Amino acid sequence: MLADTKPLDYEAALCDENWKEAILDELNSIEKNQTWDLVKLPDGNKAIDVKWVFKLKLNPKGKIVKHKARLVARGFLQKEGFDYTEVFSPVARHETIGFVIVVATSKAWPLYHLDVKSAFLNGTLEETVYVTQPPGFIIKGKEDRVFKLNKALYGLKHTPRACNKRIDKFFIEQGFKKCLVEHAVYVKGRKETSLLIICLFVDDLMLTGSNTQDIEEFKSVMKSEMTDLGKLSYFLGMEILRTSKGLILIKPNMLLRS
Repeated sequence: MLADTKPLDYEAALCDENWKEAILDELNSIEKNQTWDLVKLPDGNKAIDVKWVFKLKLNPKGKIVKHKARLVARGFLQKEGFDYTEVFSPVARHETIGFVIVVATSKAWPLYHLDVKSAFLNGTLEETVYVTQPPGFIIKGKEDRVFKLNKALYGLKHTPRACNKRIDKFFIEQGFKKCLVEHAVYVKGRKETSLLIICLFVDDLMLTGSNTQDIEEFKSVMKSEMTDLGKLSYFLGMEILRTSKGLILIKPNMLLRS
């Protein structure tokens, strides 16, 4: 009964190969992205503690599709004006996501779900922040050292803003244009025959478009930065059911059909 539950701590996680692999993937992504440097903590500074957070991604049938481990900073220890300033980060509204799903379904466009990898979300920091070494991965002989962050880490107050600035810049470089009234929706192409639409919600991304080849090319470009979770079936608490007559979108306390 407990086989599919999340571990209570990193010690339990390291005893399971799936969770161990998720932890190592997270650390590899952090290192690959040059997120931090091991340094001595300067006098007068304090390092923020970090912890492991584990999450299971499930499909509508309750089957596990991904084990995810995140190294998270205890951001509640930060002080506004000293450790961080701007924190706002836009996300697509549920109503907008539902509308895009309805439009895509009415035009028989495919819908895909992508999960943004942590390395891609680690935006550049403007402030100086130090964190402790990850639990379970303290470097022997350097137990007194800390990590100076070059990039944002989950849990920091200003991480959402830094992450959004990075992913926004990337999409713009890929030729997407940001919606003027919904800043977490991106569109590429003007003609309906070559249109791509992205709805972004923190680290979850919904992708649709009129041209299957364009979609596959975009996913190919993003394969090192995102995990392709396949056709959209469960997104932000909404369940998508496909029937012979169309698609049924089930949201908490409401039912929409297209």
